[in-house]
Amino acid sequence: MAYKIALNFEDGITRFIDANEGELVADAAYRLGFNIPMDCRDGACGTCKSFCESGQYALGDYIDDAMTRDEAEEGYVLTCQMKAKSDCVIRIAASSTVCKVKASTFATKVAAVRKLSPSSIGFALQLEPGAALSFLPGQYVHVGIPGTGQSRSYSFSSMPNEGRVEFLVRNITGGLMSTWLSDHATPGASVDITGPVGSFYLRDITRPLVFLAGGTGLAPFLAMLEEIRRLGTSQPIHMVYGVTNDADLVEMDKLEAFARDIARLTLSTCVASPDSQHPAKGYVTHHLPDSALHGGNVDIYLCGPPPMVDAVRNWLTGKGIAPKNFYFEKFAASEAGK
Repeated sequence: MAYKIALNFEDGITRFIDANEGELVADAAYRLGFNIPMDCRDGACGTCKSFCESGQYALGDYIDDAMTRDEAEEGYVLTCQMKAKSDCVIRIAASSTVCKVKASTFATKVAAVRKLSPSSIGFALQLEPGAALSFLPGQYVHVGIPGTGQSRSYSFSSMPNEGRVEFLVRNITGGLMSTWLSDHATPGASVDITGPVGSFYLRDITRPLVFLAGGTGLAPFLAMLEEIRRLGTSQPIHMVYGVTNDADLVEMDKLEAFARDIARLTLSTCVASPDSQHPAKGYVTHHLPDSALHGGNVDIYLCGPPPMVDAVRNWLTGKGIAPKNFYFEKFAASEAGK
């Protein structure tokens, strides 16, 4: 049996390796050409100390100078002494460059383009047969814009399904990607993607969750919810999806399906415009009940424009709530954002 190990490097690059039953993670990485920093192989130097964010594993022998028992209880590991017992996600304390890792580039074909609203476009790409693209729900890739030599970064809005991946992006008047998608993209057109990248991804669910999505910041949550539906969870999830105008509420059919299929998920939407006909007006914090915060025993995930991230942080401070974890991804209100 082999386990899939996600190695997340400091610069945001993620690569996946397969570690065989009983194989040391460091050996599996080296076998595949990923040079995790290491000065010994005996659990003595601590150079390969990393943090396991999810998964089950066994540790061999090591000394306190390399890693203390308290660190081990927190989830730190020595990859030279770690044997996976399940799929794992490991945060490596080094950049991908130091570890001689390059982001992978995949050739794809346009499978579909959908204009979801005046402000949003959805599109799907089909990977070439046999391509092995893996990523964590919430991560993104750099998507090449044909004929320009440029790329834009977009979060996956789905998990891979028979080699097909989906994206939800902002429609920007005059933008390179927006113009190409609207005017030139046809089924079968070639598009290269490079990645996966990003430290905004779903961790092991060990406590209640709050998901806060702003505009096309909905994209990574669609992938996260897809994975949660597949794996299941006993923890409650409260999601608030906020937009500027009524027409900006997109992919509601998918969200409503998730709300039906995931028993512990509660979903609410809101629109900021005072001219909105939506029953819930205002910002996401106006529609986040205290009960969803569980007194701070909660992991909060937020994806939206910088002012939204700052507003939520200030709102939490004002309420005296310090969540166990606050994961966020900001994107600028420009074509370069997701």
